[in-house]
Amino acid sequence: MKLVLYIMKKFIPVFLGALCFFGIILNVVDLLMNLWKYISLQVPMGTVFEIMKLYVPKTIWYSIPLAILFASSYCLSELYANNELLALFASGVSLLRFTLPMLIFSVFMTFALFQFEDKIVVNTYYRKTELQNEVLDQKDSANNSNVGVISEAGKLLYFVRDYNENQKRIYNVYVIFRDEDKNLEAIIYSSSGKWDEEKQVWNLKNPVQYKIENGDLSVVSVSKDYLSRINEPCSTFRRDSVSIENVDVANAKLYIDHLRRAGLPYNEELSQYYKKFSFPFIVFIVVFLSIGLTGKTKKNVLLMSLAFSISAAVLFYVTQMVTMLMAQYGYISALAGAWSPVIMFIIISIVLLFFART
Repeated sequence: MKLVLYIMKKFIPVFLGALCFFGIILNVVDLLMNLWKYISLQVPMGTVFEIMKLYVPKTIWYSIPLAILFASSYCLSELYANNELLALFASGVSLLRFTLPMLIFSVFMTFALFQFEDKIVVNTYYRKTELQNEVLDQKDSANNSNVGVISEAGKLLYFVRDYNENQKRIYNVYVIFRDEDKNLEAIIYSSSGKWDEEKQVWNLKNPVQYKIENGDLSVVSVSKDYLSRINEPCSTFRRDSVSIENVDVANAKLYIDHLRRAGLPYNEELSQYYKKFSFPFIVFIVVFLSIGLTGKTKKNVLLMSLAFSISAAVLFYVTQMVTMLMAQYGYISALAGAWSPVIMFIIISIVLLFFART
């Protein structure tokens, strides 16, 4: 128990200090990147501070892995430089046993980081982005054009030339109805349609129904049953501007299901969804990594720990960026894109721990 208290007493203050340092750096960098725009558009100081405040949870989320990596590598390197680890090894305490409290803490922080991101970060970061875009006049239009949608497991196909978000209207609409075997049943055309919020259905203007009879396309009476099935929500036709990073896990899954249903590409979104689960494991990885690298140097412990922390973080993020791009373009699966860096760095950490000085 004394060893646990000793290592945590050294580790926790350094971790909290590094967390504050990296968090402030990230917030200041974001401010400097937009400072000229704030000044030119005369954004009130209070609004700028509100944006910075809303960005704090996101900076903490980014900083936790880096702060834990720095704290663990610095504390262990300092103990080695002061020959305290050598005394422990001589008394029969292994490196893994001594650092077990840090590993347990990292496992706890892994799950805490996931919950923190899902419950708090996505909400505050979304509000920060919305407020920042509003004051900088960077709002994206939700209007869309040339939209194709697959619904009812392929039994309904929508082709819409234009969608207007403000009016909740679709223009030049073709709806194709197919049976279970994907054989054509009917086609309904309308010049426009208005979304009925109460009935949750599209009210088409002067709809015309076509049917193939004896190889010819003929006009028939419009079926009310077909019209009642034209109920694909407005969100399906809206220009896709949802960022998986800005929504929680439940809404991210709903959005991906919407993309699947609409027949739109979703590799990038699915890999981002899996990343929500894989990224928190970086906390465990960095502690494992720092334990494996214990005893590599006794000189300039602070500078070497800082350099190692930044280098390891950059290497992980670059690896993750590459695998995510590969997943986006279909070279690897979305699951592999999100989890490959985690598995690779765990293997590297195990190898380093095997060759660590104990």
